[in-house]
Amino acid sequence: MKQGLMEFTVDGVPYEVKVEPYEYNTETRFRVSYGDSPEYIFTWDSELGRLAAIGDDAATLPDDVETAIAERLQAGKY
Repeated sequence: MKQGLMEFTVDGVPYEVKVEPYEYNTETRFRVSYGDSPEYIFTWDSELGRLAAIGDDAATLPDDVETAIAERLQAGKY
């Protein structure tokens, strides 16, 4: 699986996001980080109907940034 880099702006703030997909059981998950952020794990959330961050650090990820990352991951734009 290929690693990638996404660049986008949310609320006037530019983000350069590193993405590393990996397999967990039978699903693809993504290790995601930007700047000095912790590493976030994105996986499919059936309640939200989209990819979402999971784990203890997920609450520290701004909602708008999480949504922007999830949209690009789902579209394969990384």
